[in-house]
Amino acid sequence: MTHTEIEITAELVRDLLRDQHPDLADQPVRLGARGWDNQLWRLGDDLAVRLPWATESADELLRKEHTWLPALAPRLPLPVPVPQRLGRPSPRFPRPWLVTTWVPGTPADRAPVTRPAQAAGALAAFLTALHRPAPEQAPTGRGRGGPLAGYSEGFARQLAEATEMGLIPDPDAVRAVWDDATAAPGWAGPPLWLHGDLHPANVLTTDGTICGVIDFGDLFAGDPAYDLAAAWTLLPGDATDHFHAAYRPAPDTATLRRARGWAAGRALSAILIGEAGLRGRPGGKPTWGPPGHAALRRLTAGRPLPHSSEEPSRPVI
Repeated sequence: MTHTEIEITAELVRDLLRDQHPDLADQPVRLGARGWDNQLWRLGDDLAVRLPWATESADELLRKEHTWLPALAPRLPLPVPVPQRLGRPSPRFPRPWLVTTWVPGTPADRAPVTRPAQAAGALAAFLTALHRPAPEQAPTGRGRGGPLAGYSEGFARQLAEATEMGLIPDPDAVRAVWDDATAAPGWAGPPLWLHGDLHPANVLTTDGTICGVIDFGDLFAGDPAYDLAAAWTLLPGDATDHFHAAYRPAPDTATLRRARGWAAGRALSAILIGEAGLRGRPGGKPTWGPPGHAALRRLTAGRPLPHSSEEPSRPVI
């Protein structure tokens, strides 16, 4: 984490708006959240200002959202933060920043799903709408959304660390999920648009179901299995069955095997980040641990995958 040396305050946000978007500068400004890459400041009732404050890559991620998300958002059935203005780097703040629409709701790491069937339907409809063939110039996932084997070393390292810390009751079962995923046939269809970061802190809930999706900075094109992992990391109990029945085209067994592997990797990351937060380490998020543990329990519970062909399915265009 490389937090900016400039303290981000409501006064700074107002000054930036006065300099570059004066028509917005008179609206109330208040802190919304401090995320992994960005700080989010509410602007009036309907807008938000996102400013990078951590990783260096946050600048690129904001520009990516500004370029691609306005064209994708109209077809998505859930509210998303649509970029409205791009702020330029300046002497006041040397990094780009965004004005987006505000999406109401509570992150699912703090308000988990309690209406499984409704949430499964909402998530399936969202990913069905998003997962369409991407243009050739679409950003890539730099390995994510491709073969899992390239991440095996990192997965093994995280599993060993979590096991050493006593956080994983059955590491062999977790390893078996990953090994099965890496052995599955790969994606044979065209690269599809993917959110790329559907962990519980980026999915919003209200009244127990999913009501919005935020943070499209990792948007890229690739294998839909990467996003389909969210069924295990977000949905409780047997709601994954509802999700798989509602998602179109119906995912084949090979895709679900790969998705389970990505879900196991994300769950391990969430558990380690959650533990770091409990120990007060920089970058730790205490609320990430419980969803990670719940996901691993679901993944290792031994529920059979829906029966279908091992041949990778191709999307309906």
